[in-house]
Parts: sequence; structure tokens; C-alpha cells
Amino acid sequence: MNYQGNEYSKTYYYVHTGHRIGLDRFRRASAILKSLDADITLLSSDYRIAQIAHKYGIEKAVGVDVVRNIPQIAKNGDKLILDSDEANPLMLEDMKQYFSTFIHLRNETVAVDEQFLNAKNKKTVKLTYFFGDDDYEKDLEKHIAFIADLKPHLQLGFYYFLDYEDSLREKFEHCYEFDEYEEMILETEVLITCSPQAVLDSLASGGRPIYVKREDYIHDMDKLFKEFNIPIILNYNKSDLKVIFETIFERKYSDLTHKSRITKKNLKEKLNLN
Repeated sequence: MNYQGNEYSKTYYYVHTGHRIGLDRFRRASAILKSLDADITLLSSDYRIAQIAHKYGIEKAVGVDVVRNIPQIAKNGDKLILDSDEANPLMLEDMKQYFSTFIHLRNETVAVDEQFLNAKNKKTVKLTYFFGDDDYEKDLEKHIAFIADLKPHLQLGFYYFLDYEDSLREKFEHCYEFDEYEEMILETEVLITCSPQAVLDSLASGGRPIYVKREDYIHDMDKLFKEFNIPIILNYNKSDLKVIFETIFERKYSDLTHKSRITKKNLKEKLNLN
């Protein structure tokens, strides 16, 4: 596939989401698209996300099921931001030839919503636990002893089963609903989470995040999180969590504002939006 010049080219942002990988990439996409403030259509692998995208300030969104379906919407010569690891090297090379501008975001790309970067509010919730937006195997419940003694609030996820949500509500004093995520981030002082994007959102808002590595999630965030001095816990180690939690207010976190704004600035330049 070779690029054919097209003065009427469109710009698309494809994001990989789903009930086994969560919404981290969508939350990042939302932050990026709002900052670019341009005519860009979101393409999502989950039709449900495409349907609710307008609630996150995204005007145009289309569900495409899988990454190989992108050419059914985008045409030769259009521009694409790919926020996904689904494509193999051959497919990525084809995309470079097919699109006039092709940008592949890495997992460790830092981009958070400006509402978190500009947060001035007082943290009113001492501790919240957010396992992630997906829990197909109900691992949160299996490892609930990991955080039970700390009595945190719980952030519910987007892809939880209805009966599972009801069961979890009985085990926590307070639960944030899925659509209260932004409120939770802004209110929570210490966030224990398996979601890499929630770690970044919490840090940006002045919170003190603790990252718990899930076996089924990406494993290439360690370098970035160590750069920001974010504590990392493996295998739901309760003893490690206790030590980290007891010293959390002595920890000197690093600021990510510059990295986030540089990401957005670089994307604007690559898409010729300046």
C-alpha cells in the first residue's frame, strides 16, 4: 500500500480497549484529543466506548472492532495515531506506507488530562483502591485480603459484571462508580492501583500513587515509574504494601507536568496543528 497525496486527508486516533485490557489507553486518548483541539475521529476496538466517548469531550468516535478494520474507515493518505500493540511489524510497516502521517504511541507515553495537572483542590479521601477497569477473572476479589485491613474506598471499573459490582459494594465502606473516576482522582490522597494511567493521573493531581503490577497487564512501565519515584508492588505482597503505606508521606515524587505537555506539543507538531 503506497500513500497517494490527498489534500482532503482526515485524522484518526485508534485506541485499543476491551474487557481484558481495560481503559487506560482510552483515558490517555481522551486527554490527548482534548489538548489537540482538532477535527480528529476516535476509532475504538470497543463499540461501547465509541458510544460514550462524547461524555469525555470527544465529538467523533467510531467502533471498528479490531485494528485490521481501520482501513474500512480511514483512507489512503489520511493521518493516524495508533495507541495499540495489536499490530505486528509487517502491519506497522504497511500503516507507515498507507498513511501520510503515522504515529505509534508507546505504552510509556505520558499524557494526562489538564484538569489533573491544574488541580488545586484539597484531598478529602485518605485512601482509594482501583484494581482497574477490567476484572474478567474477578482477581480483585481473590486478592481482597491484600488491601482489606487498610479499609480504602473502592473505584469500580467499566467492565465489571453487575453481580460482581454488587458483591464488591458489600465489602467496601464506599465505592466510586465508573463515571466518578475523575472525582475520585481529584479527591484521593493515596491511590493504590493496578492501572498505569490512574497512577499518572493521581500523580498529576497531587496524589500519592502506589502501583501494583498485575500479571495480565503490560510490564514495561517500571523504568518510567522509577523515574517519578512511584513505589511498585509485586504479587499483591501485603508486607511490602504495609511498609510503603507507612512511609508514603516521606516519599518525594517527581513532577510529570513537563512530560505530559511535551507529548501533546510533539503530537501537534507531527500533525501540523500549530
